[in-house]
Amino acid sequence: MKLLALLLSVCLLASPVWAGQPPIDRVLINKAERRLQIISEGRVLHEYRISLGRQPVGPKRQQGDQRTPEGIYTIDWRHESPQYNLSLHLDYPNLKDRMASYEAGIEDPGGMIMIHGTPINEEYPEWYFKGLDWTNGCIALGNAEMRELWELVPDGTIVEITP
Repeated sequence: MKLLALLLSVCLLASPVWAGQPPIDRVLINKAERRLQIISEGRVLHEYRISLGRQPVGPKRQQGDQRTPEGIYTIDWRHESPQYNLSLHLDYPNLKDRMASYEAGIEDPGGMIMIHGTPINEEYPEWYFKGLDWTNGCIALGNAEMRELWELVPDGTIVEITP
């Protein structure tokens, strides 16, 4: 029993959340600056350079427009992918996005917007993607940065994407 308690204590202390890391309030993505910030209690804890969709200006309106959405979303699930390494899914389209699409006569606002790493590909190494807007509307980071984000930011975290 003492061994179990000791192992549990070690595991809890090794976790970044338990090692003095304050709780994460939100993730702020500034599209114009290609910047993602992790924020706790109004303070920026971490900041990363990001890549966006191939058509980065303006909000996402429909499936296939290759734009990154703008608005307030939530990380609702996560996935380990052989294609894009680690991925955090955003709840796009939300009700506001669906209403905007409906009012514009657009049938499919799209979906599957993720914050993810770069492909693991021998033909195009990770450095190839740095500084490019190459996704289909997602937000991409380098794989080391994505691993850090994955470990720090829990599901349910608010993600605000600004123009």
